[in-house]
Amino acid sequence: MPVPSASRSPDLVRSLQERVARALPAEHVERVGDWWLRHTTTASWWLGTVLPHGRADPADLPRRIATAEAFYAGFGALARFQITPGACPDGLDPELAGRGYRRTGPMSLQTARTADVRTRPRPSGLRVEVSGTPAPAWFEAWQEVHGHGGDPRAERDLLSRVRLPSAFVCVLGGDTVIAVGRAVADDGWAGLFGMATLPPARGRGAGRAVVGVLADWAAGLGCRGLYLQVERDNDPALRLYARMGFTEACAYHYRALAG
Repeated sequence: MPVPSASRSPDLVRSLQERVARALPAEHVERVGDWWLRHTTTASWWLGTVLPHGRADPADLPRRIATAEAFYAGFGALARFQITPGACPDGLDPELAGRGYRRTGPMSLQTARTADVRTRPRPSGLRVEVSGTPAPAWFEAWQEVHGHGGDPRAERDLLSRVRLPSAFVCVLGGDTVIAVGRAVADDGWAGLFGMATLPPARGRGAGRAVVGVLADWAAGLGCRGLYLQVERDNDPALRLYARMGFTEACAYHYRALAG
């Protein structure tokens, strides 16, 4: 069966965003109807946003927003909403804007056919290792690129909550890990996360090697589609993913109150 086009299927876009929520599990998750209320204290803020999925009567939006705000207030935090067109109720974005929620974090949800990604050229001369668990060197490389001086235990805690099949890839230049990434398989799709290439190694094809090997792993589990999320202003990453066959399924953003 061919992989459906996420760009033409709001239901699929919604299901992919919910796969992301399972692949990047928050510490606290409460389901209120179709909405996912998520809170985390030890990982990136966007892992703890509301997924306000499904349809809703516009007259009911104030009550739903109040419920979300009360959930976050219980943790001493402010609510943030992930706004994905087609997956969220009509009228939610302007309703939040009218309440003073500012628009932030423009993102791109991208998809590709696993078989297509596997055909893309990959660099030679790089050694690649794949494991079902993250080695210390994997964490060290990820932390060097994305850690921003934070506590590395936050990423370890996040990964310890994942309950789905996962793969962790390390690309080595000599004996040194120069690039990493991971994938999570979930019902015919695999999501790509944690992509990181050390600055001195950029431009050598290490990122392509990571994506290609993760596609091989996903194919072995029968995943016919791949997805990922990327900041819309991250031009190097966008070029890499386009080169590997990914296209945008939808753009989305967040709404947050100023703290």
